[in-house]
Amino acid sequence: MMLKKYIPDILLILIAIIWALNFSVVKVSLQEIDSLSFNALRYILAAGLLAYTARARGYSLKVNREDFWPLVGIALVGNVLYQLFFIIGVDYTYSANAAVILGTIPVWVALLSHLFTDEKLTRYKSIGIGLAFTGIVLIVTGSKAGISIASKTFLGDVIILCAAISWGVYTILAKRFLKKYPSTQFTGVMSLIGMIFLLIIGLPSLIQVNWAGISLKGWGGIFYSGLLSIGLAYLIWNNSVSKIGAVRTAAYQNLVPVLGLVFGVVLLQEALTLQQYSGSTLVIIGIIFSRF
Repeated sequence: MMLKKYIPDILLILIAIIWALNFSVVKVSLQEIDSLSFNALRYILAAGLLAYTARARGYSLKVNREDFWPLVGIALVGNVLYQLFFIIGVDYTYSANAAVILGTIPVWVALLSHLFTDEKLTRYKSIGIGLAFTGIVLIVTGSKAGISIASKTFLGDVIILCAAISWGVYTILAKRFLKKYPSTQFTGVMSLIGMIFLLIIGLPSLIQVNWAGISLKGWGGIFYSGLLSIGLAYLIWNNSVSKIGAVRTAAYQNLVPVLGLVFGVVLLQEALTLQQYSGSTLVIIGIIFSRF
């Protein structure tokens, strides 16, 4: 009985580990398959699982006519732009850098909420934003190649930062519709719209894929990232928000940049500079402050 009480927390720790490992898994898989094809394939799996779950729980995948185009626009930001920035950014930079920079999503949500909604910044959130921003600057400028568009890691860091900001924008835009539609239905609809666009974008690359050259490890990455990191994770996350609340659920996301940094360094032997380690530490402290 006591254990049952903490099942949501145990599942959220599992999700934090899945998300943190995903950066390294994707990095390894992208050695065998291009980023656009990988993105399309994993999103077909994710959308299939999320849409099936929505239907199995009795939700329709249709929305009100007046909401259709606004939802398509929101899906383009959160399920297309975000996914493209994420997959290309991870391909270009260290998985450790990507994990830490993407962990700043709560910071951007707090800043955008202050600018465009009635949810204003507190002192702690302001401190968190300042620390996180300083940390990002240290990470992006701290690579051995320095600040240069020609440097893959610099470009990758900037693209991942765009991913974090785009998800922050998506979160703000989605709030109104999440009051109107159940989260499972909303997620199913968004994933289907995202899948259609990502499949169209990835189709030219998919045609040229050397399928025989993809190992079990590569396919494992596609299934891991699609079914676990997107599909299962979204379902558990949404369920946790409804059961234990958004604040307690969101707290577990603090583990992701920390674990992602560790996995990148330990599993992939990524060589970060001292400045990047310092920046990562500042970002993680900033994320914790922004959640107060």
